[in-house]
Amino acid sequence: MTTHVIKPLTLETFPAWLALAEKHNGVWGGCYCSYFHGDTVDTVKKEYDGPTFKRRLVAEGVAHAALVFDGDQAIAWCEYGSPLELPNIYHRKQFDAEESHDAPWRITCFFVDRDHRRSGVAQEALRGALDLIAQAGGGEVVSFPNIVEPGKRVSASFLHNVTPGIFEEAGFTLERRIGKNKTVMRKVVAPA
Repeated sequence: MTTHVIKPLTLETFPAWLALAEKHNGVWGGCYCSYFHGDTVDTVKKEYDGPTFKRRLVAEGVAHAALVFDGDQAIAWCEYGSPLELPNIYHRKQFDAEESHDAPWRITCFFVDRDHRRSGVAQEALRGALDLIAQAGGGEVVSFPNIVEPGKRVSASFLHNVTPGIFEEAGFTLERRIGKNKTVMRKVVAPA
């Protein structure tokens, strides 16, 4: 059995992250895991290609992810950050209208290498993100897993925020649905 290691997304691990993204044509049509990010004072998304935009955010310290490594190769990630870092969530208008307060952390995106899907790597990435959040002081974490209706087959490559079951296994509580196929799930992470 291969032992995987979790590392944070940093300038040092960025090349491995980029290799995984490029192996999959930039992920989801060239998103490079930047859809949920907004502009910063120094970096405006429309002025850069996907990899450059993401690298600039990493350098600014406003792009976070737990990377799952198999040796020197990144095979998955779980993106997390603050609402300021990740403002572009699906069904944001409905979510904001129903929220009484902002959680300090969001989990918005997962990606698993096609050669490692359906093997538990997404759970490893989620546990890694929660550990990194704990190391950063912990706090409430909210995420928006995808609902897959019973009997409907969906390619794992389309489940950008996995399914509620993975979050339930990690101790998240289902609060509600938003939109047609999203949920709101929440957990408080103790500081490390």
